[in-house]
Amino acid sequence: MAVKDFYKNGCARWRVVFQPQWQVLFFISCYIPFAISQIRYSIPEEMSKGSLIGNVAQDLGLNLKRLLTGRARIVTGESTRYAELRTDKGLLVVSERIDREQLCGDVTPCSFSFEIILENPMELHQVTVEITDVNDNSPVFENNKISFEISESAALGSGFALERAYDSDVELNSLQNYILSRNDYFVLKQNSNPDGSKYVEMVLDKALDREEHPHLSLKLIAVDGGSPQRSGSVNIEITVLDANDNAPVFNQTVYRASVTENSEKGTPLITVNATDADSGTNGQILYSFSDIKEQFKDIFNIDGNTGQITVIGDVDFEKDKRFEIRVKAKDQGGLTSTSKLIIDVTDINDNAPAINVMSLSSPISEDSPPSTTIAIIHVKDADSGRNGQVMCSIDKNFPFSIKSTLSNYYNLITDAFLDRETQSEYNITVIATDSGSPALSSSTTLRLKVSDINDNAPVFDRNSYSAHILENNEPGLSICSVTARDLDWNQNSRLSYFLEDTQIGGVPISSYLSINSENGIIHAVRSFDYEQIKQLSFVVKAQDGGNPPLSSNVSMKIMIQDQNDNAPQVLYPVQSGASVVAEIVPRSADVGYLVTKVVAVDVDSGQNAWLSYKLQKATDRALFEVGLQNGEIRTVRQVTDKDAVKQRLTVVVEDNGQPSRSATVNVNVAVADSFPEVLSEFTDFTHDKDYNDNLTFYLVLALAVVSFLFIVSIIAILSVKCYRWRRERMFYKSGANLPVIPYYPPLYADVGGTGTLQHVYNYEVCRTTDSRKSDLKYGRPCSESIISLDSSGTQTLTYAQRGNVINEEFEDQQKPPNADWRFTQNQRPGPSGAAATPEVAVGTGPWPNPPTEAEQLQALMAAANEVSEATNTLGPGTMGLSTRYNPQFTLQHVPDYRQNVYIPGSTATLTSSQQQAQQALPPQQAAIAAAAAQPEPPKAAQTPASKKKPTKKEKK
Repeated sequence: MAVKDFYKNGCARWRVVFQPQWQVLFFISCYIPFAISQIRYSIPEEMSKGSLIGNVAQDLGLNLKRLLTGRARIVTGESTRYAELRTDKGLLVVSERIDREQLCGDVTPCSFSFEIILENPMELHQVTVEITDVNDNSPVFENNKISFEISESAALGSGFALERAYDSDVELNSLQNYILSRNDYFVLKQNSNPDGSKYVEMVLDKALDREEHPHLSLKLIAVDGGSPQRSGSVNIEITVLDANDNAPVFNQTVYRASVTENSEKGTPLITVNATDADSGTNGQILYSFSDIKEQFKDIFNIDGNTGQITVIGDVDFEKDKRFEIRVKAKDQGGLTSTSKLIIDVTDINDNAPAINVMSLSSPISEDSPPSTTIAIIHVKDADSGRNGQVMCSIDKNFPFSIKSTLSNYYNLITDAFLDRETQSEYNITVIATDSGSPALSSSTTLRLKVSDINDNAPVFDRNSYSAHILENNEPGLSICSVTARDLDWNQNSRLSYFLEDTQIGGVPISSYLSINSENGIIHAVRSFDYEQIKQLSFVVKAQDGGNPPLSSNVSMKIMIQDQNDNAPQVLYPVQSGASVVAEIVPRSADVGYLVTKVVAVDVDSGQNAWLSYKLQKATDRALFEVGLQNGEIRTVRQVTDKDAVKQRLTVVVEDNGQPSRSATVNVNVAVADSFPEVLSEFTDFTHDKDYNDNLTFYLVLALAVVSFLFIVSIIAILSVKCYRWRRERMFYKSGANLPVIPYYPPLYADVGGTGTLQHVYNYEVCRTTDSRKSDLKYGRPCSESIISLDSSGTQTLTYAQRGNVINEEFEDQQKPPNADWRFTQNQRPGPSGAAATPEVAVGTGPWPNPPTEAEQLQALMAAANEVSEATNTLGPGTMGLSTRYNPQFTLQHVPDYRQNVYIPGSTATLTSSQQQAQQALPPQQAAIAAAAAQPEPPKAAQTPASKKKPTKKEKK
């Protein structure tokens, strides 16, 4: 186990503890960008999978949490992974069965190495595991049998080389001893090579006698030093020949040669030479390899006759740096001798460096400080000497550098701050070059991505924006869009658009506009009116999605364009329904006389507010004209006496918009020299107005009200008739002497009533606000159509028959009218001087009781009062005439014709004077008339104009 022992200056010292079965070597390096240590374990071969190699966490002084957070892992490169790191326990265990002979062959000591890498911070720990040998292989001879032909004349002490046994194990477990089976002729002699290997010879200890023993069988046993001990054997067959008493002899005990790796096949290396003192066939020598490994047989060859050794296979310095081969010379008599051949391999630069990326931190943040380690690279060259010396380099145009920290290890670090917006990805080519001649190199490309941080604020593509929109737009209309770019990536470049809080006329901008936060499209929230607001100035904010977010602003101005949506407004002459404005033109006016000027304005702007004036219609078009631009109304000819006093001009004021809008104004012109003439013509001018714009609405409303009242009346009449019909049916079926309530159809009076007017008269009254237009018609009663029901309700009676039935059922009979209430014959309605008919005189016929004069007076007075009330609504005024002509002229100067009431068909004249009414009536009737009449203010005298008006009304 390794024990950590550090000096205060940061350096480390070695401390190694040896144990019987395994050992640990621990090393810490200092003053490097990351921690590096070395540790060594020793384990026997053939350990089962999962066997413990060592406690890495304890030996390195690391806790288990560090192994997990640092993502500790084993990097073995291209070799087989024999070890496994269990980060949860910090243990290093065997992952594959380890065969030392397969891993290292004859090389000793045998070991394999790997690296353990930890991140955050970067740590590199090199682990070497030495594999100790166990006695798992027995000595093995290449051939199952060794044959010798020995002459019987062979001298005592002659040696016969035996085949060597091979044991894959090393040290004590390797081949240790040979044993020859017991015999009378031969003994075994063991010799050692300079490298420590052993070879044996069989030495003749007793002369052979072919006649006694022509054939001998022996056994050679090879024994190793392991525990338990293992052995191998081979049979030796000896044929005794006739005498050949001289064995071949090599001229050198050891031969040396060199060969360059990758030499061509057939390249000669060396020629061995041996001599035999015998002659004839016994002096002929045959050369061969006596002790050679199986893999060497495919590389070298020896000519049996000449002894020349040549290359027949691939010579690789990286696999075998030296070859040791024994060469045997044998004569025809069977005598042999051996010599040693050593072949050294010369290295050439035939291997390019191998690059292995141990760790790569990608992506790397663009705000990483300089000297940040990006990657750890391991470079290895299989060549030796200068051919194996490697240097690494990268492109100098990149902000990176590569530095060597340990032998064959390089760190790739940053030289400056990175900017992802300038370059988001680097393809770094690492080139490893050896020092051979010619130099060989290899390269690998590291793809390094730079991660983004939110270090760039959004940038608008313009310094300011402006847009135009027509007024009266639809809400939600897209006006324009703003666009910003963010050089950052992903979430840091995801932009959102907002409207900065801005007050426009005390109203927030959000009440006018809205912006799509994703694409920056600006929409109108409401419909704009150019006359209220002409432009909107505000600020748009673009904000990215980074943390913390960055933002930028841009000013925006939206100009509202005018539309021709306002008609011209006439300021003068003022149009009023209560009065009539008239301009007076004297009959002596010359051509071009300025009558008046139409003044109008248009709240629109530009050409939409350019106004033109046209004369649409006029009473006399040849008399007036209107200025196209100034609206001045002038005469175009001399005024004559034939021209009408009352002139009406309709002027159209039109703007220049598309489409154009217009307004009309009526100008009343009076062509007269005196004001009374003007007054007589414009008395009822107020009533000759154009139809009101809402006339249709009022007509529909009136129709609806009349229809509703009509339906309600029909329902009420039907309900009353049904109710009365059911009551009469009930009284009829009962048979009792119940009082019968007579039925009177609507609009018909009962003669038994006590009212003032016992009969129905139809009056058609036509009233206007002017008393001079009122008209009243008195109709005759339709006595023939008056019907009634009898008390049983089963028949229809005439008026006379109904009177008989009423006289039978009621005690109170109808009283004759009082003669005092009647007018004289000359005062009754009808033609002047008409005489009364007999029916009227005696009170019989269809109208037995005609209405009295008092009743007629009451009806006429009521009609007169209604006319008076309607006329009072006009009130005092100027009759619409402009006060600038005669402000003293009012309606008080116009006579009121309500004082006298004319009864058509009668010579009687009714007045509103109380004295006249009381003189025309009896005392009781005069009191009633005085109570019914309303006091009226004194009226003005009658003018001649009042006599023209009824005639004009009749024409209409």
